[in-house]
Amino acid sequence: MMSNTTRRDFIKAGATMGLTASAYRRVARATISAPQPVVAFVGCGGRSKGLSRGFTGDADVAWTCDPDEERASALQEQSEARQSTSDLRRVLDDKSVDAVVVATPDHWHAPAAIMACDAGKHVYVEKPCSHNLREGRLLVEAARRNKVVVQHGTQSRSSEYIANAIQMLREGMIGEVLMAKGWNIQRRNNIGHAAPSNPPASVDYDTWVGPAEMMPFQSNRFHYNWHWWHNFGTGDIGNDGAHEMDMARWGLGVEGLPSSVMAVGGKYYFDDNQQFPDTATCAFEWPGDGTVGRRKQLIFEMRIWSKNYPYNCDTGVEFYGTKGMLFVSKRGKLQVWDDSNHPVSDPKPQNPVFTPRNHQVDFLQAIVDNRKPTADIAIGHDSAALIHLANISVRSGRSLQIDPGQETIVNDNASNKMLTRYYRDGGHWSVPAATG
Repeated sequence: MMSNTTRRDFIKAGATMGLTASAYRRVARATISAPQPVVAFVGCGGRSKGLSRGFTGDADVAWTCDPDEERASALQEQSEARQSTSDLRRVLDDKSVDAVVVATPDHWHAPAAIMACDAGKHVYVEKPCSHNLREGRLLVEAARRNKVVVQHGTQSRSSEYIANAIQMLREGMIGEVLMAKGWNIQRRNNIGHAAPSNPPASVDYDTWVGPAEMMPFQSNRFHYNWHWWHNFGTGDIGNDGAHEMDMARWGLGVEGLPSSVMAVGGKYYFDDNQQFPDTATCAFEWPGDGTVGRRKQLIFEMRIWSKNYPYNCDTGVEFYGTKGMLFVSKRGKLQVWDDSNHPVSDPKPQNPVFTPRNHQVDFLQAIVDNRKPTADIAIGHDSAALIHLANISVRSGRSLQIDPGQETIVNDNASNKMLTRYYRDGGHWSVPAATG
């Protein structure tokens, strides 16, 4: 860990770097200066393997932590971490650790991140940052209370390609942006029907379940397939859809929760144990100040049984403005049309945006610079809220009227109860609680 004196010098050095775009570009693309932040990985599946490569050369990895011993050991070898454990508390008790990367199943995201914040650690938390809306708000509060950097894993925020598409919208290339439409279309696997069984010998299943309601181990609700179970995941609206809804909300330029949400969907294709919809159409509205031209609408479509999608892109967002339309995809595609529906040749922003080398480096640089990262947790919470509200609307079968200030659903007690979750009977050391 950096000593207190060294840490102050380290942060001061970052804070005194130039404020111009060109200077930031030089800094952002450079390797993080020594002493590098000491990080720990919590959750060591496929996502952590990818994330760890983004930290390579810019961070000192101290721990890998996972209730699956085989996964923890494999990531330890890949990342050259010094230690491995199944107990998050050992990681948080290590005062040498500056930052924690949370890449667990969704039900552990906010509980682990909140505990890390309260231990004084900076946090990179995978998307969605929470399993439910209440946990997201508690995480924002924990980050602010402890004055730590919390980066949300919506990496398009650090993509120079996407950021410059958004910059074109800000500069008025298509006029006032009034509507965005995103999609996640792909063919997922059928997870089949399974029965409870014994967990693998290498897995501490009690720790894996953690704060969630206890359910017996079942092979098709474990590694990765936990995404499709209410107790552990947020469905594909919260999985891949998190990226497109975040991009769409970013381009619309809206903050906070929408005032109304309507989502329809269900299982149209898969005859298996999945609990979340395989098909959904979700609509959100922000009223602005109520005047004509200030209302904004976001539509999100999900079909996880199809290989037919717009622009030959499984994911993307269309932005509709008063003077044209812009399409952008994280697959590297960008197209713009003017008000007469004519293609715009080689569209570029007037004032280009420069971003860090990757989302992980932005997180580390934010620690050094003592600033908010590009996907600060408040941004992450607002985007994740769309996921939770859409899932509630689908499950309840009702349109929702939202009080954005209170982050509650108006005149709907049953839906309001789904803004939080039921935790394990008898409690668990990781269950988040309101503070203050």
